[in-house]
Amino acid sequence: MPTHVIAESAHLRIRPTMLSDLDFVVSVEQDARNLAFITPWERTQHEGAIRFPDSRHFIVEAGDDWAPVGFVILQGCRNPNRSVELKRIVLQTPGRGLGRACVRILKQLAFRDLHAHRFWLDVKSLNARALRLYASEGFVEEGRLRECLRVGTDETAGWESLVVMSVLDREYDKRVDAGLEIPFSGAAS
Repeated sequence: MPTHVIAESAHLRIRPTMLSDLDFVVSVEQDARNLAFITPWERTQHEGAIRFPDSRHFIVEAGDDWAPVGFVILQGCRNPNRSVELKRIVLQTPGRGLGRACVRILKQLAFRDLHAHRFWLDVKSLNARALRLYASEGFVEEGRLRECLRVGTDETAGWESLVVMSVLDREYDKRVDAGLEIPFSGAAS
């Protein structure tokens, strides 16, 4: 495994995002297939997440040639309450199992390497596929931020809610003991 890789499974690996990766990051984020599920950032926000010590910005690679297929952002990596947020996960092609593999790598990274007590995220309430994935991966719904996102800009604009979900370290440990979590190679630096 190359030294820049943080974690790797048989199908997927993550590595730190470089400034030279930002054209790819912005293009994946602006892809029409992803826009319904995220609130895109400006390039400078991604630059900040790469440089800010409390964040981790990763490129997701997959396939025989380890081509970039998406990116993820973690925040709260130095949070004194040990509450790490999965801020963003954006992949190019849904339905290949890459999201599940990525979430598993990120849970291990959060609990094993960042020593999180709580690993959490928010997801748009209309993103049924993501909600099912997170629930099947041990995330528990904590609540909803009702109509907190404005959707659209004209007189037909509406509102969307966010669902807050989390996994606690003891819940993750139970999943490990039950064989539901598979250790991956690599460690956070």
